[in-house]
Amino acid sequence: MRKYLYLLLLFIFPLCTKAQKLKANPYGLQVVNSYEDYHSSYAKDPKNKLIEIQKAIPNIKLDIRYATKNNFMNQVMYKEARAFARKPVVEQLKKIQFALNKKGYGLKIFDAYRPYTITLAFYQKAKDKNFVANPKKGSKHNRGCAIDLTLIDLKTGKELQMPTPYDSFAAQASPSYSNLPAPVIKNRTLLITTMQAYGFRVITNEWWHFDFVGWKKYPLMDIPFEKL
Repeated sequence: MRKYLYLLLLFIFPLCTKAQKLKANPYGLQVVNSYEDYHSSYAKDPKNKLIEIQKAIPNIKLDIRYATKNNFMNQVMYKEARAFARKPVVEQLKKIQFALNKKGYGLKIFDAYRPYTITLAFYQKAKDKNFVANPKKGSKHNRGCAIDLTLIDLKTGKELQMPTPYDSFAAQASPSYSNLPAPVIKNRTLLITTMQAYGFRVITNEWWHFDFVGWKKYPLMDIPFEKL
């Protein structure tokens, strides 16, 4: 009997330890913060892998604001200016980039996968909580399924004019805001309709933020860029 009890404890203890590891955050959410667990997940299903976007799409442009002080936090949040997303997300971005390139445009990415720890920091320090994800639920960015981006002109490399700068808290940042010059609305519409055609949805208060429709399949993550 003691032998069976010992074997049972050997089986249960690792499961409990893993559960504690996944729930090591203030709100009791399951957040993958172990590289070993993350590696195991994409070994079983390659769709779970976080792909470095610029390596998969070399001509895509990056402007990773949170690796600089040029952001609403006015401080460096990322140690590295890199952008990652789940494999299916990157596959769709590749199609979008190809479609835009044929029209003379391209994508510029401001942010993609965001470690959960950064979402906590944003919420603690942001004055307007409506523009940052609530860490009680986590963010689609934490799942590797959200992209912040805009359009550029391929000839000039310059951004197309949009209603507001990136990360603006102004009312004009809403994709439904209509009191804008016609060329600005045209640019915003091109961005939104193109993203929607390939499985993304814009959120209600940020014209630049798009969620991948399959985001529910992926867990919250807290693996820093330097470990990916």
